[in-house]
Amino acid sequence: MREIDAQDIAQLVETLCIEACCVLPNDIQNKFKSSLQTEQSPLGREILGTLIENATIAKEERNPICQDTGMTVVFVTMGQDVHITGGYIEDAINEGVRNGYTKGYLRKSVVSDPIERSNTGDNTPAIIHYEIVPGSDFHIVVAPKGFGSENKSGLKMLMPSDGIEGIKKFVFDTISAAGGNPCPPIIVGVGIGGTMERAAYLSKKALLLPVDHVNKNDTLANLEEQLLTEINQLGIGPAGFGGTTTALAVNILTNATHIAGLPVSVNIGCHATRHAEGKL
Repeated sequence: MREIDAQDIAQLVETLCIEACCVLPNDIQNKFKSSLQTEQSPLGREILGTLIENATIAKEERNPICQDTGMTVVFVTMGQDVHITGGYIEDAINEGVRNGYTKGYLRKSVVSDPIERSNTGDNTPAIIHYEIVPGSDFHIVVAPKGFGSENKSGLKMLMPSDGIEGIKKFVFDTISAAGGNPCPPIIVGVGIGGTMERAAYLSKKALLLPVDHVNKNDTLANLEEQLLTEINQLGIGPAGFGGTTTALAVNILTNATHIAGLPVSVNIGCHATRHAEGKL
């Protein structure tokens, strides 16, 4: 049995909150740069250049990449042989979020109740997902999710007979309806299968995959490529001002499902699809 102190978790989450909001992952920055060479719109190229400059300044000065520093989504992968000491794990995670958003001067965007809408003042509580695995590893990903993109995400319970064409149509229609609102160039996470909530979870987790990730399943890899091509042919372009770079990547995760169902979820990540990870 391996013991991990709750305060160490709080400190790690605090650090990751600030890093995620201020440092854009290298794979996304590199994709900006390569897209700069292929973007056909002069205005689109100018916007991509501005996004690259913005990300550089944010990293160097430790300022937020975007004013919407998101609702904090935390993915915890914990070995079954780990024992948390000195406190409750969710209290520790929320303490880390509270401290990170305060010390990093990050905007607090969470309301305690969806109806009464009183701001909690510290960006807590976080949305926390747990995955228990064999062994004694402890790994955390902090992924602040802005709602310009979250609001344009969607889920649909398709029928098995809808098949791949039904999936493609739903993804394409969701992105088309979103237009420039999610701050493109976007990353498209697609979750297929499981139940309603599992598909939604998978679509969000898919946003954590590198933008140059290649699906090991040939059918899914082909579907990702087709969707990316068709989405970029929409002409929405960087910041929605037109161009050939609407999406940087389409990543798909799947799950076993029921014989009568085909749940599909699309989670859109904006140009600043932020996430930072660490382990104890």
